[in-house]
Amino acid sequence: MALRITDQCVNCDVCASECPNHAISEGPDHYEIDPARCTECVGHHAEPQCVQVCPVDCIPPDPEHPEDAASLWAKFHRLQCVDTARET
Repeated sequence: MALRITDQCVNCDVCASECPNHAISEGPDHYEIDPARCTECVGHHAEPQCVQVCPVDCIPPDPEHPEDAASLWAKFHRLQCVDTARET
């Protein structure tokens, strides 16, 4: 399941740099997570890094984007292919 950032976000900016998939960006009111790029750090880390560093605990699972472990791994592999192609 992709994660989301709630309106409790204090815009501290620590989560964006921790995301290995570049899924977090500054939104109009607070930071946002692109569900198409969020793998909950599957393939990179054992735990979602944004959740680990968030000082206000405002990054829960996004119920609008349910995914199982297999789909998160598939997304990780797809993103790796896309991101590698961009670098060449």
